[in-house]
Amino acid sequence: MIRIIALLILVIPGFLAGVGIKWMRDMLFGILQPPFPALWMQFMAGFLLFIGGLGFVAGFIFRRDRKHNRVQAKFQEKK
Repeated sequence: MIRIIALLILVIPGFLAGVGIKWMRDMLFGILQPPFPALWMQFMAGFLLFIGGLGFVAGFIFRRDRKHNRVQAKFQEKK
């Protein structure tokens, strides 16, 4: 059950990052999505979603690896 919850915690930000990539791509092709009045706003929203989703997933993996001592010495917690 815990693994399913962990998977859901990773899937939701991953999905949001995918939506961010789609919005940025649509801006490059000049396709304006309904909630945005301008293309530059669509790009900025997509960029923020992408960076936020990627950062969350990367932080989750980094924290897990640090917990299992799979990181380099300079990234380990100092006691």
